[in-house]
Amino acid sequence: MHLDIPPGAFAGYIFDLDGTLMDTMPLHYRAWDQAMQQAGLPHQLDEDLFYSLGGVPTLKVAELIGAHYGLKVDPHQVFDHKEALFAEIVGDAQLIGPVVDFARRVAEHHPVSIASGGPRVIVRRSLEITGLASLFPVVVSADDVVHGKPSPDMFLLAAQLMGVPPAECLVFEDAVPGMQAAVAAGMKYVRVPSRRR
Repeated sequence: MHLDIPPGAFAGYIFDLDGTLMDTMPLHYRAWDQAMQQAGLPHQLDEDLFYSLGGVPTLKVAELIGAHYGLKVDPHQVFDHKEALFAEIVGDAQLIGPVVDFARRVAEHHPVSIASGGPRVIVRRSLEITGLASLFPVVVSADDVVHGKPSPDMFLLAAQLMGVPPAECLVFEDAVPGMQAAVAAGMKYVRVPSRRR
């Protein structure tokens, strides 16, 4: 995997989690597929639809998928069920080596943080299971902001908590909404190649 790092000096680094540091997107798809079928979807969840929503906060994803299929679902119930299913299989996730290695290198001299659209309890559990928790003292989740990606709020909060001006932060992202959020926050970003893109 080649990471195209933009030129310039950066004072802080912000990493998305799913699909960026951890290859969890196929696991999230499995959990969403099962949760949506149990909520009334009569067939398999469209993978392209799922991947197009990468980076969007989980509760919003439940709303968007339900609306796409014209299903009357309780987004909170689907959200809770999906997260419970994911929690059972997150231990199967593999780290994305080149990104994790880069994070470990820059963390020796610069603040690093997580900005993930997942709920805090799942983000923390994922970091602990993979041994990454101690690497990231600053963790921003969907529970910490009103507006998730593609809004810049998550990245701006991460920069604030790191004590770094937004313009001096570099974001690592695999999903379009996250890249849009980085641009909206006035930050440069590195696109992490996904298995789906």
